[in-house]
Formats: sequence, C-alpha cells, structure tokens
Amino acid sequence: MKLALFDDHRLGVVDGTGERARVVDVTEALGWPHDPDPLTSGWWRRLCRDFPEARSRLAAAAAAGEGRPLAEVRLRAPAVNPSKIVACACNYADHVAEMHGVQERTLGGVESWMMNFDVFLKSPSSLSGPADDIVLPEEIVAAGQEIHHESELVIVVGRGGRDIPREQALDHVLGYTLGLDITVRSAADRSRRKSYDTFSPLGPVLVTADEIGDPGALEIWLDVNGGKRQHVTTRDLLTPVPAIVSYASHMMTLLPGDLIFTGAPPGVGAIEPGDTVHASITGVGAMTLAVRQG
Repeated sequence: MKLALFDDHRLGVVDGTGERARVVDVTEALGWPHDPDPLTSGWWRRLCRDFPEARSRLAAAAAAGEGRPLAEVRLRAPAVNPSKIVACACNYADHVAEMHGVQERTLGGVESWMMNFDVFLKSPSSLSGPADDIVLPEEIVAAGQEIHHESELVIVVGRGGRDIPREQALDHVLGYTLGLDITVRSAADRSRRKSYDTFSPLGPVLVTADEIGDPGALEIWLDVNGGKRQHVTTRDLLTPVPAIVSYASHMMTLLPGDLIFTGAPPGVGAIEPGDTVHASITGVGAMTLAVRQG
C-alpha cells in the first residue's frame, strides 16, 4: 500500500504511477479524530503503531472512494512530527572514500572523520515535503560554505521498541520513503549542520514494507539540473536495514513514526540557489525540488 499525506495533512491511498496516479482520501476510515496541525497531532503515530489493524479499513475505503489525480493535490512529507530523526553515517564504502577529499578541502586535514558506522540525530523541524523548496540559509551561502545533497532510503518505524533483535527488526518497520539529507560541509557538529529547516525533504509517498519487499534491492538516483550525481543500489549498504534498526534501538527507544535515514551514497555534491534537484527510488517514486536562498 502507498500512503500519502496531502493538502491539510489528509491521509490518502495512492494507486497507479506517473500521470495516471490517483489518491483516495481515507482519513475518515481511521475512525479517529483528525488533527491537521502536525505539532499537536497524535493520529499519525497511532497509525504507524496500529497499521496492521487499520489496514483493512483503509483498503476498503480506497476501493470504494473516488480518487483525485495525484498531480492536483499538494503532497506533504509522508510523516508527521516524529519524535526523532535518526541518521546513519558512513554506510556506503565509496562515500566514505570520497569524503576523505572533502575533509582535506574543507576541514584543513582534520583527522576526526568518523570511519565506522554510527548514527546521529537530526531535528524533526528539518522535515519538508516534495512540494517544498530546499532553502539555503543566507548566512551559510554568504560565507561561501558548501551545502551538499545526499539522497537516501528512509525507514519509517511502525511498532517501536527497545533492544530489537536484528532477526525481528523488519517486524518493526511500517514502510519506506525517499529522503534527502541536506548538509553544510564544515567542522561543526553533524546534527547542527544537517538540521536547518527544509534540510530533510521527504516523499513523495510512504510505501509499506510488504510492497517494497527486500529493502536491500532498491535503486536510488539523484540529478542536479539534469546532470547525474548519484546512482546506487541499497545492496551496497555496509550496514543493512535490519542491522540499522537493531543498532539504533539499542541506544534509544524507537517510537512509532520515527524516521531513520540509512546513509548517503557516493556522488554527494554542492547545491546552489537556482538549482533543481530530482531524486527517485525504486518502488517509491520521485520528487523534484527547487533550491533557493532564504
């Protein structure tokens, strides 16, 4: 099942692809109060936790409802107010290798680059949707610091938990989406330089885990102004999805609706005001984002 949040954070089920894609509003089928304000809404986390019980109601509503062309609605980020955004560092070998050069160029040879897999946190307020611009902070642009794109598979946590065994990790995943981890390249703390508003674009939809199948068999592409920057398969992840979920849960309790960015592929590069970024991932879809200065 493909789920979308659209317009006033309505819940929709998406059918079809490309120009034929349509979305059916299934919000009322949940039978729960719907709060459109993402800052106060608790219904999304409840859906992430209780999706197995709600699925049949949503499917029935989608089958009976009249869809609208997906192109006619404003898609929102397919996540509402997660308690945290967890992000993976150093999870593609070729990206680790290319970052040696970035380190030498921007950090003056500092010998502090993390060479082993780990996770860090991004601010939930950095989330934006597939219809939003990527806004580069004026002071960062004026200082001449590079701001890079990173296209990633994103895990949406369903049933949360603590100390989740690796062999049970996928049971705690609701689904997957596409995310960009926009990053200021500097010696500052990783969480700080990745947490500006609009630095976590997400979309276009959330695809449930059963429809995706093997999360280690997906392809990710990213172009800037029509030129290819990134193309990778998730089979190249050094730490695969089940191990990521387990690892993160041994440090922090994962709550329903939490997001996990699985790591940047090789081919990261600078984006500037006026650029257009197009990213896509197998089975999820694509989003095209304008870049502007704030």
